Amino acid sequence: MLLENKLSINDLIEVAKSAKGSDMANCVEAIEFATKVKAEIANSVCLEFVSTTLTDKAPRVKWESAKVIGNIAHLFPNKLDEAIKNLLINSEYPQTVIRWSAAFALGEIIQLKTKLNKTLIPAIEAICKREDRDSIKKIYQN
Repeated sequence: MLLENKLSINDLIEVAKSAKGSDMANCVEAIEFATKVKAEIANSVCLEFVSTTLTDKAPRVKWESAKVIGNIAHLFPNKLDEAIKNLLINSEYPQTVIRWSAAFALGEIIQLKTKLNKTLIPAIEAICKREDRDSIKKIYQN
């Protein structure tokens, strides 16, 4: 529905904001799928929403939110501070899938080559030293 413009991303976000647990995760997953196919459907409301939901208690919401950020970061290179802050926190989360999705998003942000890299690259280097999973280190190294 998002891809066919039968549902606006803002309307889905409003539904997601009042949803709990798996229902919210389903909404964020729909946004992730749609932005992977057509990133430009995202707007600043979407970026704000997923930057905030990175702090949600539900792990699935965390990892789907990170993937959305990875999909849309190039649209908002100057509005990523909140997302980066929360992604860096999630880079130390116990669950591998959350660390993996944070690595994906942070890697996409680094590729934008913005002024944020001045502080982001040293932070990523420190994460790589602590990270025990080679699959996650490889994402950062790429």
